[in-house]
Amino acid sequence: MTALEMVPAADAAGTAELVAAAKLRPAQAQGVFRAVLDALARPGTVTRFPPDVIGVVPSALLPVLALADLGTGVHVLEEDGSRRWSDVVRVATNAPAVPLEKARLAAAVRPVAAEEIPRLARGTADAPEDGAVLCLPVTALEGGPSAWRLSGPGVPGERDIAPQGVPEGFVVARAEAVGGFPAGVDLLLATPDGRVMGLPRSTTVTIVAGAVIPADAVDDTTGAAADAMAGVVAEEED
Repeated sequence: MTALEMVPAADAAGTAELVAAAKLRPAQAQGVFRAVLDALARPGTVTRFPPDVIGVVPSALLPVLALADLGTGVHVLEEDGSRRWSDVVRVATNAPAVPLEKARLAAAVRPVAAEEIPRLARGTADAPEDGAVLCLPVTALEGGPSAWRLSGPGVPGERDIAPQGVPEGFVVARAEAVGGFPAGVDLLLATPDGRVMGLPRSTTVTIVAGAVIPADAVDDTTGAAADAMAGVVAEEED
């Protein structure tokens, strides 16, 4: 029996429509993949998912839908008691649903609590590729009440950002989750309109006051940085 067949009949039609929308075409999946790579290669800059995948499916689910397969454990953080999007992802990708602590790919369709971030799989010093990627929804990537200063690989000097809709205590929780570098977790922040920003485990994030967000933080293209990382990711997957 498939996951879709286990959905109550009253919800089956709606779920089937969601599954159809969640089954990305190859070109769509490649566009999402490139956006993810570019976001993680250039922390704090803003890239975009392809416009033709925005709408029915929450933006935060797109990396999972593009990257998951039979060998990738996934977890969707939903409202208590709901498995709606978990079922959609499972049917659309054939990826197994696993507990949050074991997931290689995770996404949230509800606000994330800060204490959930350290629960993510971090891999080990010998196998950092086993660390999870989590995409969480935010309301905006600028204008938030707290400014963060980013530094590290892929950041020329320093870059200031101020996302809206992140959980209270996010910076501290993330620091715990990446404290054993190269083990750690990689995070993506996605807005409803398909903009995405990456915070890889190699990035240092500090809270600052009076930071000014630079104009070059907004970048709607995905190109050289994605190409540079694609070979690395492909090698790890092999």
